[in-house]
Amino acid sequence: MKKLIFIAFLGLSLGVKAQNILEQCEDTCNHVHGIDLSHYQGEVFWETVGDNTRMAYVYLKATEGGDRIDERYENNILLAHRYGLKVGSYHFYRPKTEQQKQLENFMAQCLPEEQDLIPMIDIETKSGLPTEEFCDSLTKFLGLVEQAYGQKPLLYTFTNFYNKWLVGKIDDYPLMIAQYNDKEPVLSDGRDYHLWQYTCKGRIVGVNGYVDKSRFMGQHGLKEIRYRH
Repeated sequence: MKKLIFIAFLGLSLGVKAQNILEQCEDTCNHVHGIDLSHYQGEVFWETVGDNTRMAYVYLKATEGGDRIDERYENNILLAHRYGLKVGSYHFYRPKTEQQKQLENFMAQCLPEEQDLIPMIDIETKSGLPTEEFCDSLTKFLGLVEQAYGQKPLLYTFTNFYNKWLVGKIDDYPLMIAQYNDKEPVLSDGRDYHLWQYTCKGRIVGVNGYVDKSRFMGQHGLKEIRYRH
């Protein structure tokens, strides 16, 4: 029994250690790091976040679907700029909502003159659609976004979601891949990606509660996702 307890304790300790390494990656490496935020984080003390020089960029949730607007977006983008972060905005895609309506919702908030980084589209659900119908819906929407902003958006999704539904469908777009463990994501088609969101339980002074953290991979950097004005 004592041996089993020791093994269980050791496994728990190693798991906690790995998670702590992920959460504090920016303290132990030379990668370019950033965060993404929405109303879920509540009030953000941007003057404090701005002093954390390891956070070079932030993606802020602007909209979702055809009519949802993040209640803290306007204040967040104003203050994030004021305190020196490079800022981009993202839209949570709802496959069953008419694409033009979603684009108009996003464009009403994601104003080109306020963007340092290209728009990001958050792709996490098929909403029960058959794969072909979902991919057709998504491709149409991405085309509208590219046409509206004059550049391809950054696409955010999870490793498993990409591997199961998106292989071969979004090859021309830069990617941010979410995978919350100590192993770098591997996509089933072997393709390259720009950013890895490595934890959803990061901590940063100035933000109450957990925050999503990401970093650039390999030789990729901010210049590749800068908004071209």
